[in-house]
Amino acid sequence: MNKPVIVSEETAAAPVMVADAAPGLTAKAAVAGPAYVVLAGISFSHFLNDTMQSLIASVYPILKDAYALDYAQIGMITLAFQFTASLLQPVVGHFTDKKAQPFSLAIGMGFTFVGLLLLSVAHLYPIILIAAALVGLGSAVFHPESARIARLASGGRYGFAQSVFQLGGSFGTSMGPVLAALIVVPFGQPSIAWFSSIAFLAIVILWRIGVWYRPQITTKKTAVVERHPDHPDSRRVKIALAVLVALLFSKQLYVSSLSSYYIFYLIDKFQVSTQAAQLYLFIFLAANAAGAFFGGPLGDRYGRKYVLWFSVLGALPFTLALPYAGLATSAVLTVFIGLILSSATSSIIVFAQELMPHRFGMISGVFFGVAFGIGGLGAAVLGKVADHTGIAFVYHLCAFLPALGLLAVFLPKMPRQANSE
Repeated sequence: MNKPVIVSEETAAAPVMVADAAPGLTAKAAVAGPAYVVLAGISFSHFLNDTMQSLIASVYPILKDAYALDYAQIGMITLAFQFTASLLQPVVGHFTDKKAQPFSLAIGMGFTFVGLLLLSVAHLYPIILIAAALVGLGSAVFHPESARIARLASGGRYGFAQSVFQLGGSFGTSMGPVLAALIVVPFGQPSIAWFSSIAFLAIVILWRIGVWYRPQITTKKTAVVERHPDHPDSRRVKIALAVLVALLFSKQLYVSSLSSYYIFYLIDKFQVSTQAAQLYLFIFLAANAAGAFFGGPLGDRYGRKYVLWFSVLGALPFTLALPYAGLATSAVLTVFIGLILSSATSSIIVFAQELMPHRFGMISGVFFGVAFGIGGLGAAVLGKVADHTGIAFVYHLCAFLPALGLLAVFLPKMPRQANSE
């Protein structure tokens, strides 16, 4: 795990190369290789966490019909969920940089447990917003510290570990529409309570991971600050972080447009049923999950900058074609879009961690938080646009977002140690 370091004010403004665990612990982990059981456990927990989160977007058609909601109100539900997730993740990351909390993940999952139960019985719009916010709060606690555990269990293969971690979350997200189609649509809103059992299982797993994690943080020593001579200076780091945020913006906003409104787009344009539309959404989200695995290992091997070039800009031809495609072709295009765009996630996060290794928890929380915040704000704004111009126009507009991948030209070349750790 990353330890806080004591640095001067000048050094604190610049990136540093610093050990991210107690002396000798990282070296031992690298020799032993990844702790696959821990990685599998944290990835499976991510799967369970994001499965429950994705239920929110998947039941939008049910909530829309039951409570006569418009697209803007649907967007506000996403915003309520994403707002707590994005606002609190950097705070949680900053706090755990100073004092790691091995059992915070299990406690955070408790908020998701309560949020699902509340959503299953909510009959007023404000209560729906509160339930969504509680699920988002659970996510805010989960992501920064679980990313730290994945790094600690990586054996030095940081991109690989981040991809395994992201893979669980992406597949969990893809399962939401399927579970909604098979369970929530036939049995209604109260059936959401059944998924609280998933939250309980996640609490048990995360508690066991906390038992493994606790001995790793018992010995704390101040790490020696040593800036790599080839590391970018503070000005280039700031530029690089801004570019990474822009790349994350383009990726996350497009994914948000599909996860929040693709069901309505298919129903409006092709007159498919709600259940059929949810299965088409699953196709995209499954491709998104599969692509999430490849970005990290490819970044470890070839450099994250090249992966980012491909994974954002490479989706542009397919997003431009989607608004003009038929139903079957749309499904094929979303597979390519999901595979290509999702490969950026691990590389963006690990690149940012390498730029600011002395603030690992905070920078992880910031980028996870930005991802959630963009999704929430984007859903709300796109909902307003859809209400005024039609849902089809949203996809004509969002088609150009991957063009922001051109900004990757401004990313610096990282020291070889950072890319090959």
